[in-house]
Amino acid sequence: MPTAVPAALRVVHEADGIDLAAAERAAGQFLRALGISTESESLRGTPGRMTRAYAELFSPRPFDLTTFPNDEGYDELVLARSIPVRSVCEHHLLPFVGTAHVGYLPGRRILGLSKLARVVEHFACRPQVQERLTKQVADWLQTQLEPKGVGVVIEAEHTCMTLRGVQATGSSTLTSTLLGTLRSDARSRAEFLSLAGLT
Repeated sequence: MPTAVPAALRVVHEADGIDLAAAERAAGQFLRALGISTESESLRGTPGRMTRAYAELFSPRPFDLTTFPNDEGYDELVLARSIPVRSVCEHHLLPFVGTAHVGYLPGRRILGLSKLARVVEHFACRPQVQERLTKQVADWLQTQLEPKGVGVVIEAEHTCMTLRGVQATGSSTLTSTLLGTLRSDARSRAEFLSLAGLT
């Protein structure tokens, strides 16, 4: 009897409701409270543009998590390097941008490669901290895919550090989460870090 094919998992970020009109009014009030007039022709539309920009930053695109049977028993590392990351620091609502390296050791199923980038986007499109983002991506892949191991490394520049406060221009932050064999086996861990270009 043939094995049932698992249905693709539809991944949708559940927002609590976006009220663009209220957000635009609040953005205008915010700018005026900081002494920025929105009366000039060039600034008149800024509250609306600001609102739509943040709405976009906080709204990941839905996607289908498609997996395929690992019929050949592939047991080597699958790694997607330099996945673009853009998110917003939850402490200052300023962007942080960088790259993610996401890999896994397949179990019974393999993942459509573009979905690794989709998972990163899914968790990045909300107010975040980089440490949590790194762990969320790894934990979610571990739960959904049941691989032998997962590794996620994110390197990003935080504008809350480079444009304000300490103004540490050019600094970047590196975070990692390693699960399963990539955490417990030194050789597998070293291979992941080497292929990700981190050693």
